[in-house]
Amino acid sequence: MVLDISNAVILDTETTGLDSNARIVEISGICAESGRVLFNELVNPLCSIPLQAQSIHGITDSMVSGARTFDVVWNNIKEYLFDRKLVIYNFSFDCRMIAQSLSDFDYPVDNLSYFLKGDCAMLWYAEYFGVWNENHDGFKWQSLTNACNQQGVDTSDLTAHRALADCQMTRRLIQKVNSNNQIL
Repeated sequence: MVLDISNAVILDTETTGLDSNARIVEISGICAESGRVLFNELVNPLCSIPLQAQSIHGITDSMVSGARTFDVVWNNIKEYLFDRKLVIYNFSFDCRMIAQSLSDFDYPVDNLSYFLKGDCAMLWYAEYFGVWNENHDGFKWQSLTNACNQQGVDTSDLTAHRALADCQMTRRLIQKVNSNNQIL
């Protein structure tokens, strides 16, 4: 159950919340194979960041007040996604946040399907970990932090819930699980 990370970008976002009004405040991407940082940027969401979200990721209104808006950021980072697969820990959430954040700018979100294709590392890991969730008739999702802890992945040098750190945590988790599944 190896997750193929060849020609892939690991992407993560931090947001103002979880609902349909939430917007991206930080986006990062790394090369899945090498770990090289491709982009790592704070984003001005054009709205204030609720205290509840700030308490999770530590990103404040003052930190993003001079940052570029997501339409500008997206136009700069989408070149890194061209003809590459995305690996995102919670794929559907981050893709929804990208679409929601671009909706403020009349971006043709139908075009996003060209860039937003790949694998959900959370679903992949849930199947690997193998705990069944009777209520949802599927494998139980594990938070990224819990998954890393379950696999003994050292994340002591990273701060969870910052986009770049979560990309690196996802990469380390994939490497660990992939190495456990290699045919000897």
